[in-house]
Amino acid sequence: MKKDFNLSLTPKQASDETYYRPVVASKLGVDPTEIGAIVVRRRSIDARQRQIKINLGVRVYMGEEPEVEHQTYHYGNVSGKTPVGIVGSGPAGLFAALRLIELGYKPVIFERGKNVSDRKRDIAKIHREHLVDPDSNYGYGEGGAGTFSDGKLYTRSKKRGSVEKILEILVQFGADPQILIDAHPHIGTNKLPGVIARIREQILASGGEIYFNSRVTDLILKGDQCTGLVLNDGNRFECASVVLATGHSARDIYEMLYRNGVNLEAKTFAMGVRIEHPQALIDTIQYHQDNRGPYLPAATYSFVEQVNDRGVYSFCMCPGGFIVPAATAPGELVVNGMSASKRNSPFANSGLVVEVRPEDLREFQHYGVFAGLEFQKSVEKLCFQLNGHSQFAPAQRISDFVAGRRSADLPDSSYTPGLVSSSLHEKLPKRISSRLREGIVEMDRKARGFHTDQGVVVGVESRTSSPLRIPRDEESLQHIRVKNLYPCGEGAGYAGGIASSAIDGERCADALAEKLK
Repeated sequence: MKKDFNLSLTPKQASDETYYRPVVASKLGVDPTEIGAIVVRRRSIDARQRQIKINLGVRVYMGEEPEVEHQTYHYGNVSGKTPVGIVGSGPAGLFAALRLIELGYKPVIFERGKNVSDRKRDIAKIHREHLVDPDSNYGYGEGGAGTFSDGKLYTRSKKRGSVEKILEILVQFGADPQILIDAHPHIGTNKLPGVIARIREQILASGGEIYFNSRVTDLILKGDQCTGLVLNDGNRFECASVVLATGHSARDIYEMLYRNGVNLEAKTFAMGVRIEHPQALIDTIQYHQDNRGPYLPAATYSFVEQVNDRGVYSFCMCPGGFIVPAATAPGELVVNGMSASKRNSPFANSGLVVEVRPEDLREFQHYGVFAGLEFQKSVEKLCFQLNGHSQFAPAQRISDFVAGRRSADLPDSSYTPGLVSSSLHEKLPKRISSRLREGIVEMDRKARGFHTDQGVVVGVESRTSSPLRIPRDEESLQHIRVKNLYPCGEGAGYAGGIASSAIDGERCADALAEKLK
């Protein structure tokens, strides 16, 4: 016999089966020893009240063995099959490759950056020596920008594909099975590189190919058909179709597409700062108690406000995390956030950003479709100049930023290159800074203590998404003008994180396989 239950438990009760087995037994009216197994299938935290509850969805087995709750996927050998080019080895590209193998096609991936091990060394140089390799950094390289992030897997894009399948594949390649049950799953930047490396090994073992240090510089076009790629070493690769999964920071790809007459569209994006607090302060605000204790994870938050007809919201919140230097070229300053699997840093950070619409950028309109991209560049270069032309980041105490005064000193921070006190309230574009300042005040009304002198704002968080979209046909997923070209993932404007990018990679693989039949 098996039976499903929903349990509302204290954090301690939910922490171990020893504590919740008696609760289940009581619901069944049996002795705890009569229960064969309890499998947790869903888990979430309800912190809306002072008495925090953990909600567990469990399946109870009596008199029978528990069944395997998730699927394993099998990948055959495609070494002699039809090749499909994939540009980029982020989640969109990697999951497109795995799906193509399932469908009997040979993926050939071209990645401008390095494998995940070599990439780590280049990232370390950014922290230690302030040296940014334009092809190997937090944005470029095996696994894409998500590899060195919190590894968040939550997505609202559930109608576009199977989130469950994406999570099951990640578990198959080494992710913690807990991601299958958590309401807001994450892997952690310390574990995700290993998962990515094992996916690469599977693609190669199945006869696929992956080329690192291989930047795509042009498309091979014959009329309205894309028939291959040109690489930075001059080599040409002919193929049946191309999945373009380059991520939101590959500006040279947008420029190359534009030169080839491939349609691009301006779209809404967001820009702002990283805001960092002591994690203990966020715990106190969110859990309504001085100490979260041993049974609760580092607290998270999510805020959305409307300020002067534009959204101001938190983005990519990293509890127990770090702020990192995420520039993808020399001469720019960009910050992002990440967390390890245990989320045990003493700091909490999040992007705090303002919606930017194409019509907001009148002074950049002479750049045409590239207005948003040029606006991004201008602010990133400004922040680089404010910090002394290095990866030191301009920063300001939160209270000083809101009050409009320069900080005399700065609190401790997770940002290892270092912070430089700067008047971000007046240096950032007014459309951004004024809305951020008002947004912080509004957020503090909902979470008292958010507006504090204990934390900092750090500039600039500018790569929340691409300011451009590569338009594609809604049904075939091919570019609206160029056949056999499949714009995919965040860089094309169709995803917003690891899971949604992976889903879009699978969708593009399915669509092109259907066309190639």
